[in-house]
Amino acid sequence: MRLPKIFASFFFALMLVSLFGCAPTPTREGTGEYFDDTAITTKVKAAILGDSALKSAEINVETFKGVVQLSGFVSSEAAIKHAVEVVQGVKGVKSVKNDMRLK
Repeated sequence: MRLPKIFASFFFALMLVSLFGCAPTPTREGTGEYFDDTAITTKVKAAILGDSALKSAEINVETFKGVVQLSGFVSSEAAIKHAVEVVQGVKGVKSVKNDMRLK
């Protein structure tokens, strides 16, 4: 009779650990947020690639909790502003952090 109680306690503890192991923190995304951010990053890269005024190879995109960070080296200040405008128009983007630099 003691073995089923031990097994049940172990199983319950394992479930709690796995549940809280996937929970988000201020510095780490939860599982759902990770997939949301991956989708946003893909949409942003597609928007940049689809814009003929921007050179997509020059712009790096990272997303964390809906905040998109753009980095890389571009040829003009106008390209920086245009890239930020394009990214702000993508659904799911909460804000844009601009770390792009001029060549």
